[in-house]
Amino acid sequence: MSDLRSMTDTVVSFCEERDWDRFHNPKDLAIGICTEAGELLDLFRFLDPDQCRELMDSEAGRTKVSDELADVLFFVLRFAQMNGIDLREALESKVSKNAEKYPVEKARGSNRKYDEL
Repeated sequence: MSDLRSMTDTVVSFCEERDWDRFHNPKDLAIGICTEAGELLDLFRFLDPDQCRELMDSEAGRTKVSDELADVLFFVLRFAQMNGIDLREALESKVSKNAEKYPVEKARGSNRKYDEL
């Protein structure tokens, strides 16, 4: 069983045990993704690059970041599962599209958006 399938199964079991399907419509799951991503971002608010590294190097900071990443992943997995989206297929498709928008010879080492390359 793939890791992605196993993680999705864990999320499904957790939610089904709590009878949460009725609360997990696309809008509310999208809100959950944004909310949890905001909580991840908040950990880094006002930190300079050195302070970000210190946060990631500390056990407590790394735990907080890991918890927030897990929350984001939870909602992403649940959104995909509830709406019939194959995340592996979606990722492969998006990376392929991005490869066209960001060809290596133009994008390597650049942080410019595709329409500025």
